Amino acid sequence: MRIGLVGYGKMGRMIESLALERGHSISAIVDPFTDADKKFPSGAPLCKDIASAGALEASDVVIEFTHPSTVLDNIKALTERKLPVVVGTTGWHDHLDEVSSWVAKSGSSLLWASNFSLGVNLFYEIAAFTAKLLDPYAEYDVGGWEAHHNKKADSPSGTAKTLVETVLKEMTRKSKAVYETLEHRPPAAEELHYPSLRVGSVPGTHSLFFDSPSDTIEITHTVRNREGLASGAIQAAEWLAAAERKGMFTMRDVLKTLSRKN
Repeated sequence: MRIGLVGYGKMGRMIESLALERGHSISAIVDPFTDADKKFPSGAPLCKDIASAGALEASDVVIEFTHPSTVLDNIKALTERKLPVVVGTTGWHDHLDEVSSWVAKSGSSLLWASNFSLGVNLFYEIAAFTAKLLDPYAEYDVGGWEAHHNKKADSPSGTAKTLVETVLKEMTRKSKAVYETLEHRPPAAEELHYPSLRVGSVPGTHSLFFDSPSDTIEITHTVRNREGLASGAIQAAEWLAAAERKGMFTMRDVLKTLSRKN
C-alpha cells in the first residue's frame, strides 16, 4: 500500500517507521516546517503543501496528522482530489457536517477518530456497554477524569469528549457534560462531570467511575506511548484502502471488520 503523509511531526515520523515495517511504502510527505534537505527513511519526496504534491496522486490512502488550524483546508484539498484520507488531527469535529458534504460531493472517502489507538476504541465500546448496563440503577452515579502531560495544549482531550459523548448516548439519567472545575456548586443530577489534569509527562489516562453508596466500578485506559496511535492509524488506512469505500467512516467501522476476523 502506498501511503501519503500530510504532517511530519512525531506522529508522522512514527507512522512512516511502522508503515515501512508492515511492508508499505510512503508516496509523499507534505510538511511546510520540515527541512527540505532532510533524508527520510522511506525515501519519499517532501512537498511544502498539498497543491504542489503531485506525488500524492499515486497514494492509495493519505494519513493526515497536522494542526486544528490547518486540518480543514487539508481535508478539503485531499477530498477534492478524491484521495481516501485518514484524519488523526482533532479540534475540527464541530465541522463534521461541512466535511461530510465535501466528501459526498467529491465521491471520496474519509475516516476520522479522536484517537486511533485500538485499545482506546475498545475502551469506548466497554464504556458504552457499562453505561447501558448500569443506567437503570439510579444509585450508581457516573463521572470521571483524564490526565495528560503538561505540554498538551487542549483540555479536555478529544478522547475525553468522545468517551463522555459515548456514555451520554447510553444513559437516560445523564444529558449534559461538564468539563470545567466546579468551584461553587456540586454537579446537577443530569450532569456528567469529567475534569482534566495536566501534569508531568503523562502520555494519557482516561478513567470512568460508576459510584454508589456501597461500591465503585471503575474502568480506566492508560497509554504507554504513541505507538498504539500510529499503529491504529495504519490499520485504519489499510481498512479504508482495502475496498472501494465512499463516504464518512470512524474507527467503529474498522473494529466491526477486525472483530469478524477474530
